[in-house]
Amino acid sequence: MLVDVTTWYLEMLDPRQLRPAFSENSKLLITRAEVPSPEFSRFLYSSVGGDWYWIDRLDWTYSRWLKYLENPELQTWVAYVSGTPAGYIELEAQSDNNVKIAYFGILRQFWGQRIGGHLLSFGVKQAWAMAAQRVWVHTCSLDGPYALANYQARGFQIYNKETQTKELPDEPIGPWVGAYRTQLP
Repeated sequence: MLVDVTTWYLEMLDPRQLRPAFSENSKLLITRAEVPSPEFSRFLYSSVGGDWYWIDRLDWTYSRWLKYLENPELQTWVAYVSGTPAGYIELEAQSDNNVKIAYFGILRQFWGQRIGGHLLSFGVKQAWAMAAQRVWVHTCSLDGPYALANYQARGFQIYNKETQTKELPDEPIGPWVGAYRTQLP
């Protein structure tokens, strides 16, 4: 199906712009995935993004994933609740001291628990610790309904907006084929 997709580009130019939000869940732990693992990263990507048409990386080969993950400028931080992966944030240092939030999201069973604000706050702090002069991200109308609001609530400002028509599957595929239909309320 053809869909008009709006993309918002947001940035933070000073660490003092960050308005953090933290969860009080004592079982929440955020740790860096330091060993490049295509299997794990693909699991995070498809589990978080399956509900939101994240399809760009689904055809990546193992070697392409590994090459991407071996980039020394890339950091993947994973939120766990009671030992279970709950979400992740990928940070990519770029030229001119920019740090891009390449991917960010929460697995469905952890929605509504304030983990998204917590993980994003943690990730932005980490981005500034990577000697960033600017932290930026883009989100689109295909992402979760609270994505743009969460970025803005944390202090990101929109600096660009564009709309393009894209060809998409009739519905998101979910974390695996057929999961979307069976899991939505």
